Amino acid sequence: MVQIRTFHMTWFAFFSCFFAWFGIAPLMIIVREELSLTKDQVGWTIIGSVAMTIFARFFIGWLVDRIGPRLAYTWLLTLGAFPVALIGLSNSFESFLFFRLAIGMIGASFVITQYHTSVMFAPNVVGQANATSAGWGNLGGGVTQFVMPLIFSAFVIGFGFTDAQGWRLSMVVVGIVIFVTGIAYFFFTQDAPDGNYKDLRKKGMMPEKQSVTPLYFKAMKDYRVWVLFLIYGATFGIELTVNNVAALYFFDYFDLNLVQAGMVAASFGLMNIFARTLGGIFGDNFGSLWGLKGRSFWLFIVILGEGLALMLFSQMNVLFLAIPTLILFSLFTQMAEGATYSVVPFINKKALGAVSGIVGAGGNAGAVAAGFLFKGAIEWNDVFLIIGIVVVIASFLSFLIRFTPEQEAEEKIAFEKAKMDTLVLKADRAKAAVLMSQQAIMEAQETLAKK
Repeated sequence: MVQIRTFHMTWFAFFSCFFAWFGIAPLMIIVREELSLTKDQVGWTIIGSVAMTIFARFFIGWLVDRIGPRLAYTWLLTLGAFPVALIGLSNSFESFLFFRLAIGMIGASFVITQYHTSVMFAPNVVGQANATSAGWGNLGGGVTQFVMPLIFSAFVIGFGFTDAQGWRLSMVVVGIVIFVTGIAYFFFTQDAPDGNYKDLRKKGMMPEKQSVTPLYFKAMKDYRVWVLFLIYGATFGIELTVNNVAALYFFDYFDLNLVQAGMVAASFGLMNIFARTLGGIFGDNFGSLWGLKGRSFWLFIVILGEGLALMLFSQMNVLFLAIPTLILFSLFTQMAEGATYSVVPFINKKALGAVSGIVGAGGNAGAVAAGFLFKGAIEWNDVFLIIGIVVVIASFLSFLIRFTPEQEAEEKIAFEKAKMDTLVLKADRAKAAVLMSQQAIMEAQETLAKK
């Protein structure tokens, strides 16, 4: 089934991008020492890693509406593989920052992932599909925290390379993986359930490319898009920031070694295996019970929980309390991300790429803003407290996301139709299974009769 195949390709492609995007983060302990980076310079690398993605997500949202998610993902992955593999050429703060900026463009992969699952799945499950594909993709941010130190150790301990060579070769491996994934995406997916955009346009089944730009600017005039932009900055933006600083934070503040710090930091990202999906599932359930306004209210609940959990984490100064509090904070953060993208598909269906791109860019804008606080002027635990307070305030923005009565009624009809179609499909499958069973029994009886 094309939807399921596409779903698995999208989450794996995003997983690969996330792994490559933050592959250097758990190795920053080594890089910081080799390149003699100051706290201020480390702060700039944190900012640089997510800054370019803001512009890339704005652009990719427009591009995916024009050429389709299949080609957009293929080009992004194959081109993005080069700076990932070539960051090993860095020999100074300036060159390292340049490659961190260039790698940031693969963070736009998120927009394509959310777009692709949005066009592939029905309204009654789109929140769950979006949340799961993004959550399993975000899982790359957790996996990289412990896998990259292991790859590094294999090069250094297993093959005898120096530390300087080890981190460079580790990034080459990651670059090769995302290049191959880009090629696979081209051959194993299609743009929509009915086919690729190029063919659909030839058949007159979708608007021409020329209509994309006007719809993009129309989407930009919708205040709800910018409210979600800010909200996503307070959710995904914080996840990006924690992915960048977690290993260093536990190394510096809890006296852990490279591998230990990576393992603890990984616990934050690994929650993506189910937490973001929960956000999407509950978003769909709240939508089923209370319509589109129910989705917005669920969004408020989880963002508020995220902010309170982060404030609590900032006050933990012993490891056995810090780890479970980090996990609680991670749970709410990723549920809030899933809840955000259970709302996004309903803002403007004619400019889905534009809305997905702008809201996605908000995540990186939030990460850039938070990154300035980690440049050394304030202790990092105090920074977490400040960010937690900001997130609590941001949660109340959810009440500004409103829908007209006409849209509420329209989406309720679409939701019920999709639910009915699902029930009919299940009934047809059950009927087919019964018929097959009856046929098998008859064939067995005939065989016995012949004997």
